[in-house]
Amino acid sequence: MSRARAANGRPASRWRRLVALGFIATLTACGGSDKSRYANEPDPRAGEYVIGASDELDIQVWKSPELNTKIRVRPDGYLTMALVGDLKAEGLTPSHLREQITKKLRAFLREGEPVVTVAVTGVNSYHVTVAGSVTTPGRYASPVYLTVADAIALAGGPTRFADPEETVVLRRNGNGTVRRIEVDYERILEGKSQDQNLVLLRGDVVFVP
Repeated sequence: MSRARAANGRPASRWRRLVALGFIATLTACGGSDKSRYANEPDPRAGEYVIGASDELDIQVWKSPELNTKIRVRPDGYLTMALVGDLKAEGLTPSHLREQITKKLRAFLREGEPVVTVAVTGVNSYHVTVAGSVTTPGRYASPVYLTVADAIALAGGPTRFADPEETVVLRRNGNGTVRRIEVDYERILEGKSQDQNLVLLRGDVVFVP
């Protein structure tokens, strides 16, 4: 048989090309870095903070000190305010909550437009869970946003039996379904794939197999 042909009779160059394409496909299926895919993941730092249960708020109404209140959002996501009554705060930004309070107060304040400010004075609702082969698995609360590397470090890092290159972020979509995002923690530590070092959303689960 000619050296220019493989065992199945195909030209060797074509055979090598097919093998190369198969290898690339395998890398992609195994979670190779896809920068465009990671870039499309939401970054909570890019927008206004979203209020969650147990967050502490300072609500001020200009020229109406009797309405000023410092309050913690209840576990059901609601808060109670004089004249306003019960109002859902969870899932709203401070700006949106301010608009809701202003709308409610218009019916009670006769002089001028209510001037309301809403400040988040305590972030207690942001948390992530780290599970699997880490030193101290558990749920971790933080007053600042965490990356994948931050969360795994808080959990004491992978154990000696872990496969950190197959780490997965489990993220709940708006419709309630859970999505898997594969990340290579080893490449993150090596500084080779910082695009995979995602900023985690509230409630994300980082699983290290």
